[in-house]
Amino acid sequence: MRKIISGNEALAIGAYRASASFASGYPGTPSSEILEHTKTFEDIKVQWASNEKSAFEQALGASIAGRRSFVTMKHVGLNVAADSLMSASYTGVNAGFVVVVADDPGMHSSQNEQDTRLFAKFAQVPILEPSDAKEAMGFMQYAFALSEEYDTPVIVRSTTRVSHTQEMAYFDMHKLGGYENKLLVKDISKYVLVPKNAIARHKKLLERNAKLQKLSNETPINRIEQGTLNIGIITSGVSYLYAKELLPNANYLKIGLSWPFPIEIAREFVKNLDKVIVIEELEPYIEEQLKAGGIYVEGKKFFPQDGEFNLDIVEEGLAKASFLEKTPKKYFEVPDLPARPPVLCPGCPHRPVFDILHSLRVYVTGDIGCYTLGAAAPLSSIHTTVCMGASISMGYGLAKASLNHKVVSVIGDSTFLHTGLQPLIDAYVNNVAYTVIILDNSITAMTGGQPDATSGFNIKNEPTHKVDLENLVRSIGIERVFKVDQYDYQTTKEIIEQEVNTKELSVIIATRPCVLAPKKIKEIPYLVIADKCIDCKRCLRVGCPAIGYKDNKAYIIEDSCTGCALCAKVCPTNAIVKGDVNE
Repeated sequence: MRKIISGNEALAIGAYRASASFASGYPGTPSSEILEHTKTFEDIKVQWASNEKSAFEQALGASIAGRRSFVTMKHVGLNVAADSLMSASYTGVNAGFVVVVADDPGMHSSQNEQDTRLFAKFAQVPILEPSDAKEAMGFMQYAFALSEEYDTPVIVRSTTRVSHTQEMAYFDMHKLGGYENKLLVKDISKYVLVPKNAIARHKKLLERNAKLQKLSNETPINRIEQGTLNIGIITSGVSYLYAKELLPNANYLKIGLSWPFPIEIAREFVKNLDKVIVIEELEPYIEEQLKAGGIYVEGKKFFPQDGEFNLDIVEEGLAKASFLEKTPKKYFEVPDLPARPPVLCPGCPHRPVFDILHSLRVYVTGDIGCYTLGAAAPLSSIHTTVCMGASISMGYGLAKASLNHKVVSVIGDSTFLHTGLQPLIDAYVNNVAYTVIILDNSITAMTGGQPDATSGFNIKNEPTHKVDLENLVRSIGIERVFKVDQYDYQTTKEIIEQEVNTKELSVIIATRPCVLAPKKIKEIPYLVIADKCIDCKRCLRVGCPAIGYKDNKAYIIEDSCTGCALCAKVCPTNAIVKGDVNE
């Protein structure tokens, strides 16, 4: 087959060709599309999980049952699944088990830039780093074989540029022959990590590491490419492609299996070269491995430790290292585009809540999701955003600190089920008096609109059971639970104002579907009656991109307006009305 594919699609195809039977994950850019492609394969049971730890353990369970399985997540998701990863490194696997982690250098959609290679070393599991989509497909297949042969989880690390860049690939869309599912084996000494068993498993892990170290120096995906120049570059991932394009005649040590590190190949590589540098995104992982092995190289001296690489950055680094002359050529000319700050969508149901919270002058702990945009002006309503689920636990801490501020935590439905439920239980048990608002749009919106447990649909959009958030919260024992329609501005405001002034724990579930899912919601647009507009700019304060301002008057952009009516509800002179602007 000849087809243009992305790295994420390639990973799904690679899993299918390797006879994977089960996949789970939690959506997170840039990894989300891996399962979106995987769901097209009827032979693979695929699902979204409530969080990465749950997804990891589901796939590990399928592996122990004898089915090749994999789990997907973005880099910060591995933090959530880390507890499971550390122990799975001890238990090992039955059928092949692969952990696909997509890092986000440059933080296109993330709160940090952590480097998963460090996690692989920490957990002592092998990690593969494809450079492009074709390698991603092959490495995925290789990962399943490695997992079974060495009885270990295997991490496949993608990055944003590998996951999302598309390229032409030739491949056979059939499963590789000869694989049969394994039998479920009851092995308490292997899978029950009480201290006695864990001590024994740790010794086996160390024995496995020695074998993997030997493999790393022998596998063809760690390879030396001879060049005509007497200089060397050691690199991995997408950095290899940038370097190869800029300096094709250098000698290369291309690393595909980066833990355990192929130190013997590196010694062979550097011994006859005048100078060797390391090119790698984010942490100086390779550079540190080389120096620890007694091989002096330079890397981060020439290349940044933060941000995503491109040809300009790599060229500049090569010039600093005197590997080439810096040319004035710019590979990425950024045109002068109109300023477009991140903003909630027109009609976003979260906007009324943030407008209300802003007016109440309360301290708001936020969470990961679209509602992070509530921190931006003019809404300016979020004061902390750290990680998934932290809104409730941090709000709890702020409330406990007994400051002279009223505290409100804001979290989405998917994030609440991810890691928000547990701190809410803590708040209830410890009798913390403050208010939590769950913004329920029944979808995981920011990552592309994946269904979550409140949606009533599975990953294939087939009807399934759904979680009722109100019943769930009441089942904890919390009595002050309120459900409001976010578009009902006045009622929502009255309830929030009432609860922030009540000295008890309360939960407000603010509901409204996302305006973009399942299909874009578009009602009759509103318009401004110019004669009634008094230039108070109250409508501008809600931060809707459908509202403009010219000649001391507000106006509404018809094509952008979804008819949510928030601007009309805050207008003090009733100057904003529903209507056909063409009449």
